[in-house]
Amino acid sequence: MPAAVPTVATTDRAIPAAGTTSWEVVVTSQDDETDPRQSVSAQVIVGVDGSRGSDTAVRWAAGYAAGHGRELLIVHGMGLVGDSALTGPYAVWQQDVIDAARTRGAAVVEQAEQLARRTAPDVRVATLTAGESPATLLVYHSAGAYAVVLGSTGSAGTLEHLGSTLLAVTAHSHGAVIVVPDGYSEADRAGGPVVVGIDGSPVSEPAIAAAFAEAAERDTELVAVHAYSDWDFGQFAGMVAPLPDAATEAETAILAERLAGWQEKYPDVPIVRQTYLSAPGQRLREWSNTAQLLVVGSRGRGGFRGLLFGSTSNYLVQHAYCPVMVVHEAEK
Repeated sequence: MPAAVPTVATTDRAIPAAGTTSWEVVVTSQDDETDPRQSVSAQVIVGVDGSRGSDTAVRWAAGYAAGHGRELLIVHGMGLVGDSALTGPYAVWQQDVIDAARTRGAAVVEQAEQLARRTAPDVRVATLTAGESPATLLVYHSAGAYAVVLGSTGSAGTLEHLGSTLLAVTAHSHGAVIVVPDGYSEADRAGGPVVVGIDGSPVSEPAIAAAFAEAAERDTELVAVHAYSDWDFGQFAGMVAPLPDAATEAETAILAERLAGWQEKYPDVPIVRQTYLSAPGQRLREWSNTAQLLVVGSRGRGGFRGLLFGSTSNYLVQHAYCPVMVVHEAEK
C-alpha cells in the first residue's frame, strides 16, 4: 500500500520506477482478508486537471469524503513521466516544460483545494502533485484508497499517455472508482435510490456489497437491476422485447439468491427488484435519471480476468446521468 501522503506534496515522481512499466507498478501485496476501504486512514482521492468536469468531481468528492468521515486527497498528475515500449520509463527533460507544468499544477491544485473547502468546510484535505501521468498516478494510489473520484470530462494534460484517463483509471484501478458526470448536482437527487447492476454471477458480489453499504449510509432504497442477456434484442425489432414468463421466474430467482445474504446484513434497506430481458447498459442508464448513485462491477458476466472493463461499465461511465461507482474485486 502506498506510504502516507503529507498534507501538501509536490514531486517529479511519486511512484517507484525500478523494473516497472505501464500498469505493472500498481500491483501491491495485500492480505486477502484486508479491505483497504475499511482502514481509518483510507482516503477519498479525486483527480483534478482544472477543467469544468474536474470541478464537478471535486465538489462531489468533498461531500462524499465529509459524509463518510474521510480525508480528501486531491491528486494532479503533470504528465512529465511516461513510458515507452522501446525505452521503458522516461521523463521530460526540457526545463521550460517542467517549470510550466509545475506552475500550472500548483494553480490547479490550489483552486481545487479552495473549492473542496468551500463545499465541505469540515473535510480534511491533502494534496499531491507529481510528474506521472494522471492515470498512472490515480491507479497506483487506488490500492489504498477508500474510493477514487474523477469527472467524466477533462483535459488531456501536458502529455497524453495510453488513451483516455477516464477509461484507463476505471479499468485498471483497485477498489471503487466513481465517475461524476459534468455538471451533476447532488442536491437535485436528494431521496433518489442507489441502483446496482447485477449479472447473476459471483463477479457482481463486490458491487452488491458496495451498493448495500451506500444505500444504508444514505438512508435510501436500493434498486437491484438484472438483465437476462447483455444483447439489446429490442433494437432488432425496433421495440423493447418483454421477458418471457418462464425466463422472468428463473431470472427473478437468480436475483433473489444474489441478494439474500445482503438483505440479512442490511435489514433496514428497502429493496426494489427489476428484471429485464436484455440491454443492461440502457436499462441502468434510464435508472440513472433518478438515482443518487449507480453501482456496477468492473467486468462482465463472464468474469474473465483478461476483460478488465466490461462493456456495460464502459458505457455507463461515459453516458450515465448520475455518478457511477465501478467496483473492482480485491486483489488475490
